Amino acid sequence: MSRAIFKSTSVAGLTTLLSRVTGLMRDMVYSQTFGAGTLVDAFLVAFKIPNFLRRLFAEGAFSQSFVPVISEYKVLRQKDDVRELVAGVTGTLGCVLLIVTAIGVIAAPVVILLFAPGFTQEAGKYELAVDMLRWTFPYLFFVSLTALFSGVLNSYDRFAVPAFTQVVMNLVMILFAVVIAANSANPGVTLAIGVFFAGVAQVVFQLPSVARLGLLSMPRWRPTAEGVRRIGKLMIPGIFGSSMAQVSLLLDTLIASFLMTGSIAWLYYADRLMEFALGVFSIALATVILPRLSAQHAAGDAARFSATLDWSFRLVLLVVTPATVGLLVLAGPITATIFGYGQFSHRDVMMTQYGLMAYSWGLIGFSLVKLLAPGYFARQDTKTPVRVGLIALAVNMAFNLVVVLPAHFGGFATPFVLLATSTCLSAALNSFMLWRGLRREGVYHPSAGWGSLGLRVLIANFLMAVTLWLVSPALSYWLDASPIDRAILLSGCILAGGVTYVLTLVLLGLRPAHLRSA
Repeated sequence: MSRAIFKSTSVAGLTTLLSRVTGLMRDMVYSQTFGAGTLVDAFLVAFKIPNFLRRLFAEGAFSQSFVPVISEYKVLRQKDDVRELVAGVTGTLGCVLLIVTAIGVIAAPVVILLFAPGFTQEAGKYELAVDMLRWTFPYLFFVSLTALFSGVLNSYDRFAVPAFTQVVMNLVMILFAVVIAANSANPGVTLAIGVFFAGVAQVVFQLPSVARLGLLSMPRWRPTAEGVRRIGKLMIPGIFGSSMAQVSLLLDTLIASFLMTGSIAWLYYADRLMEFALGVFSIALATVILPRLSAQHAAGDAARFSATLDWSFRLVLLVVTPATVGLLVLAGPITATIFGYGQFSHRDVMMTQYGLMAYSWGLIGFSLVKLLAPGYFARQDTKTPVRVGLIALAVNMAFNLVVVLPAHFGGFATPFVLLATSTCLSAALNSFMLWRGLRREGVYHPSAGWGSLGLRVLIANFLMAVTLWLVSPALSYWLDASPIDRAILLSGCILAGGVTYVLTLVLLGLRPAHLRSA
């Protein structure tokens, strides 16, 4: 079992790694070409709104509801039934999304006012964001269909194409930024048009793979069909339960719109670096285990269900904790090496470094939420994540209102750092409550060996942190070094830290058997 998951996770992880690398390339183009000023703040808000809705509806509530149902159909029904389900969901979801998209385009001025009211304090910033949103909002329609087809492919263990779809989007956006927007009289709107065409490209890229499975047919309006109705019923609470982290990040954006210009960009770039680590492993693993957990639940195999979760948690401990330590200790070098060029000033590097340090420890909480939520959604339980997510969101909002805003108006130099801290606290609480729920319901039973594994990983992380601190020079050195020197030195630091971590684990007696589930 674990070997099959590991193989699928490796495929998804490597493809996701490529998508994250091209995503960083895209962000490097943005930072070097346009800096971290008004244009980038406005574009990021215009892009975050449909992106937020994408994760809320498409990759969040919809995927978590669709994959368990289609996995059940695959196990218990005929292929024609699966094809009818896909056609009904495509037609029904597509019609709803067309209406939502039309409303979003028409109501763009109101939407921007809701999500970034602070933009009205700077001349031209609000108007620019509105013009951009009218082009970026339709991205929700295309990317939701992409998520639907990704769910179909993932359910049939076709993980590479869905993960590579993100690469297609990044390449289209890079093309628009470098070739068109940089030479345009209105670069902001041109960037937004690039988002529109990136969405189209993603849908087109996946269609042949779905067709090869024999599951592509004419979309149909079937809101009353049994499978479609069940997915819709699961989605309603799942909208709240599966994407609390995204709600938290959007609330950060809303509050950041009142802060100094650049705060939204600094948080964005810091979050992108954290998301890079999150996406390469945790999201890839979560993508793989959801259809497996769904199939195991449909087959009534509770033991394998628990074993799959346990094995996944062990991998998170082994892989995510050193990534967290690395982001914390090397926040400045990583930011300087990836973004610190062109219009992205030394001050921008320093501010983004602070944001990344604040986000780094949240990587563990975000990763666990990604893996714990499928433990509920695979059993078609969306109510528990809703309750847990709302509690975590309330804590996040309370922290922002009680701590962040008073700190800003009180003259605190970097209030945006507190926004990142608040989001991480919310993720930690969310993950703990989800884990406790699985334990109380008797769904998850930890296997033996967690204590010894945790101690080994703790010691290895400590020695790795000391190594990184010793081999990495001060931030001023990184800012003065050439791009090649930065890349070589950062690679050397990462290599030294990685070798220290792995060697320590080996010397402490860690073996592959310690990662196996009972």
